[in-house]
Amino acid sequence: MRISIHATASARQNHVGGCHDDALRVSVTAVADKGKANKAIAKALSKAMAIKPSQIELIGGQTNRRKVFQISDPPVDLAVRIEDLMNQS
Repeated sequence: MRISIHATASARQNHVGGCHDDALRVSVTAVADKGKANKAIAKALSKAMAIKPSQIELIGGQTNRRKVFQISDPPVDLAVRIEDLMNQS
């Protein structure tokens, strides 16, 4: 399963929720330097979606705000979890 992310680095706090151009919003406190923010985003996603960090892989947008993550072996209800996150503010 693939998921599009609209990322914000150097935010005040970590937050997963909301929607921006059909992508899930993820804000992290980590800086966008040498992949630190990308790792923080993957960690925040795994926590918010209640999946293992090893199930998440960044496959596109390493240096862009728009990122694509691949989720391997997704739980049956993952699409519902993502929809709930996107409907948050």
